Amino acid sequence: MILGAGSIGVAFAATLSEAGASVLIVDPDAARRMSVHASLAQQRAAIAKAGLSRTDPGPVDVAASAEDHLGSAQMVLECGPEDITIKQAIFANLLANAGPDTVLATASSAIAISRIVSEPADQARCIVAHPVNPPSVLRVIELVPAMGTVRDTMTAAEGIFQAAGFATVALGHEIEGFVLNRLQGAVLREAYRLVQEGITDVAGIDDIMRLGLGPRWALSGPFETAELNTPGGIRAHAARMGPAYKRMGEARGETVDWNDDLVSRVVDERRALLRDDQIANRVAWRAQAVAQLIAARDTLMKDAEDD
Repeated sequence: MILGAGSIGVAFAATLSEAGASVLIVDPDAARRMSVHASLAQQRAAIAKAGLSRTDPGPVDVAASAEDHLGSAQMVLECGPEDITIKQAIFANLLANAGPDTVLATASSAIAISRIVSEPADQARCIVAHPVNPPSVLRVIELVPAMGTVRDTMTAAEGIFQAAGFATVALGHEIEGFVLNRLQGAVLREAYRLVQEGITDVAGIDDIMRLGLGPRWALSGPFETAELNTPGGIRAHAARMGPAYKRMGEARGETVDWNDDLVSRVVDERRALLRDDQIANRVAWRAQAVAQLIAARDTLMKDAEDD
C-alpha cells in the first residue's frame, strides 16, 4: 500500500506493480486520485524506455482511505508531504490499525523515523525507505532504521524492494541526510564555495561534473573509481592523494582522518566485491563502458538541442 498519489508514490506503484505486486494507492484528494492512471502510464513508459519492464504486472487500485485495507498490507509506504506533523499523525494511525507484521515505511528524504515515531517500543516495524527520484528508473533505495527497529523489519523491507529490482542499502543507524544527501550535500557545499571564491563559475562547475566526474561515477562509485584509476589500488591512492584531500578538508574546517585501519577496511570491503585478479578486466570494461555512455549522452544532448 502506498499513501500519497504524488510523483514519488505513483513511481513506486508503477515499479512495484511491474514486479507483479498488487498495489493500492491511497490519497484523500479526488483530483490526485483521478490523475493516477495517466501518471502510471508515464512512469511505465519511462520504465520501458530504461529496459526495466517485466511481464505480468500486478494491478494498481486507487482508494480515498486506507482503513479497510491496512490489516492485510505487507508494507505501507508513506509518500506524503515532507511535513513532520502530517507524518506523525499518519504513523500514529498506522501503528494503531496496521497488521502486526506490516512494514511501516516513509519515503522521507530528510526526516528520520525516530522523529516521526519517538517511542523506541513503537519503532520496531518502522523505517525510512529513501529513494532516488525517480525511483521508477533509478533503482537504489536507502533503508534507515530507528534505534528500536528490529532486524526482521529491515529484512522484510529488503526482500520487498529487491523483488522489485532495487539495490537496497541498509544503513547501520540513523544519520541526518542519510547517505545520498550527505554525499550530494558535500559536493554541493564545495560547488557553492568555489563559485563564491571566484575559482570558477556555475557553468564551469556543472561542466566538470557533467563531462568528467558524472560519467565516471555512473559506472563506478568513489571507492571503485579510486581503485581503477590508480596502480596499486585503494591503498596506493590513499597514500598518494590522502594527504592532499586531508589538507583540502581541514582548510574547510572538516576533520579528515585517513588512518591505516580505515584504509584497510575499505581495501578489505573492495576485495570482497572484486578480487585482485579481476581488477584489470574491470579497468578495460570501464574504458569501453565510458565510451558507450558518452556516445549515448551526446546523442541525447544533440536531440535536445534539435528540439
